[in-house]
Amino acid sequence: MTEPHGLEPVATFCGNCDCGCPQLFVDPDAPAEQRIVLTDDFGQRVQMSVDQFSSLVDDAKRGRLDGIAAP
Repeated sequence: MTEPHGLEPVATFCGNCDCGCPQLFVDPDAPAEQRIVLTDDFGQRVQMSVDQFSSLVDDAKRGRLDGIAAP
């Protein structure tokens, strides 16, 4: 899969197929409030600030998101 122009890849979620897995990027040219970019496998994207992303990571580390993946 090709990266969107100008974005620095950070992580690919899944990566075991060629279906267009969700990906995490940093856009160094974006305004600070839109620097983190998360794309999905349908071509959509979410942009957020580094602070917002850090908050999401902290929540994940604390286990606050664990129930989301439960069947």
